[in-house]
Amino acid sequence: MVGGEAAAAVEELVSGVRQATDFAEQFRSYSESEKQWKARMEFILRHLPDYRDPPDGGGRLDQLLSLSMVWANHLFLGCSYNKDLLDKVMEMADGIEVEDLPQFTTRSELMKKVLNVGQNVKNAYFFFNVDVIMAGSEFYTLDFSTTYLHV
Repeated sequence: MVGGEAAAAVEELVSGVRQATDFAEQFRSYSESEKQWKARMEFILRHLPDYRDPPDGGGRLDQLLSLSMVWANHLFLGCSYNKDLLDKVMEMADGIEVEDLPQFTTRSELMKKVLNVGQNVKNAYFFFNVDVIMAGSEFYTLDFSTTYLHV
């Protein structure tokens, strides 16, 4: 009889996971790749019990969905947010494994490169994905014919 009880318990667990996954699926954005969605769904399912809406409403689920988007946008798109918020979502996501994440360069890092290069090298060309960069009192403009920045 023990084997039957164990099988029933496993079936109940599988059914619960399936229901939670089906519930979470409604929150997938049409623009999310499979990899992005799997990571965000794991984030949602991990914290869903703590963020269930109380009977009187309260928007706890909306808060969880917002936090999951902040985490995914930071991870996959390189968006930056308030330090306290990022610390919170990164702590919530601790242990979620995502492979082949894109690498991003921040605006500050790009500007440091432009300033360093602009001070050391004249009439050189550097590629940037911007129209105009101002460094101190000097403007660096994009030459559209070559898609390079003339310093």
